Amino acid sequence: MQTLAVDIAFTFVDDAAALVNGLGRAVLRLAMTPIDRIANACDIAGVLSERRATFRMWRASRARARYEGRRFSLLGRFSPFRHLAHLT
Repeated sequence: MQTLAVDIAFTFVDDAAALVNGLGRAVLRLAMTPIDRIANACDIAGVLSERRATFRMWRASRARARYEGRRFSLLGRFSPFRHLAHLT
């Protein structure tokens, strides 16, 4: 029974960390918007757009490799009981 309480606590901590991470990204994006506008206005040679395209291709190939190697469903990832798999 103690394991169940620990798993519930870890789930709560994981969810809290994800919430803080998401809020941090939102605040960072809000703060960086004016800087991105200035950088795009000053980008004459198109270096930033080329760098973004390369990053998108890299991220897509990583996501595709991760999707091909996935053994569990997406629903299992968001399940509140995901940390209890060792009990079965």
